[in-house]
Amino acid sequence: FHRKLQVNPDVFVELVNKIIHHPVFYNNSNNPQLPVPIQLVIFLNAAGHYRNAVTAEDMGEWAGVLVRTVYNCYRCVMVAILQHHDDTIHFDLLKAKDQIKIDQAKDRIKEHTCQEWHGGFLCVNSTLFNVYQKPGWHGEGFFD
Repeated sequence: FHRKLQVNPDVFVELVNKIIHHPVFYNNSNNPQLPVPIQLVIFLNAAGHYRNAVTAEDMGEWAGVLVRTVYNCYRCVMVAILQHHDDTIHFDLLKAKDQIKIDQAKDRIKEHTCQEWHGGFLCVNSTLFNVYQKPGWHGEGFFD
C-alpha cells in the first residue's frame, strides 16, 4: 500500500475523510464519478512518481479507466485538497514548535542529502513536481 501510494493506510483514510464531502466529487449526471477513495488512489499513485515513471496513459491502464478519467481524478482531488491548504500547510516562524520542526527537518536534509540542500526542508523526497531534465543548479546531486 505504502509503496504505491506513498502514505500509510491510516493517513489515506484521513485524507479521504477530509475531502469526501467536497462538492467537486458530486454532480447531477447520469454518469456518476468514481468513488472518492479510488480517485485519491489514482492521484496519490501518480503524485508519488516523478519524471517519466508514470504517465496518464500508464495510470489509466493501471486503474482500468480512460486517460480523461485520470485527468479528472487529478483535478478533483487537487481542488478538494487545496481547499484545506491554509488549515493544514503552514509554518509560523514565530512559533517555537514550528521552528523546532523546521530545524529538525533541515538537520535531516543535511544528513541524508547533498550539502547544497542543507538549508532546505520542503519537497525533498517523493517530490510532486515532474522534472523533465536535470536541474542546472544541483545537476546529479538532485537525484542523490
